[in-house]
Amino acid sequence: MDVAATTALVTGADRSPGRAPALELLARGATVYAGARDPDAVDLPGAKAVALDVTDPASVAAAAAATGDVTLLVDDAGVDNRVDLLDGDLDDVRRELDVNYLGALAVTRAFVPQLPAGGGVLNVLSALSWLSFPGTGAYCASKSAAWSMTNALRVQLAPRGIRVSALHVGYMDTDMTAGIDAPKSDPADIARIAVDGVAAGSHEIVADEVSRRVQAGLSGGVAALYPALS
Repeated sequence: MDVAATTALVTGADRSPGRAPALELLARGATVYAGARDPDAVDLPGAKAVALDVTDPASVAAAAAATGDVTLLVDDAGVDNRVDLLDGDLDDVRRELDVNYLGALAVTRAFVPQLPAGGGVLNVLSALSWLSFPGTGAYCASKSAAWSMTNALRVQLAPRGIRVSALHVGYMDTDMTAGIDAPKSDPADIARIAVDGVAAGSHEIVADEVSRRVQAGLSGGVAALYPALS
């Protein structure tokens, strides 16, 4: 993909981590629609702010109607409220699924008709697409569902010449991880890796060592991913 010739829509672009890929695309010469629930909150010189709430069908349809020439869709809107699957409120579980899985799917369905052969979709996922922790079980489940959805769409859209990529990364230094004491990647660095992967036509963009280790552990089964269960 020639990034400089791309017209991209980035969801959740008003704040990190969605802001970083929007900035990276702009720096490479792409035309960027910055989707956000509050378009007035978008502070990206050169981007075109678009009102977009991924959980609102009318908002999604209006955003698709307001564009019409998107060649790259970046699904980056997300939420993680540290919801435990056993003890958390089921409405909070549904919220995470609504945003991280169903929201991404709804936006993809709305924008695929615009995507030409040679266009693409980038779903921003996580190392937690492959690994789950009880304290954030709803988020992990939503990202696993989004990865499964990504795989299905890869196969379905390939005959149309549309590449569907997934970005997997561990902790990034964003508002979402502000309370976590662990090494974190710079969102700008991850955005560069992500856009490089899209330009190269990569199916899976595994952006950091944490994600590489988790991906490698999949072949070892449950015991490899969860040593405490051995």
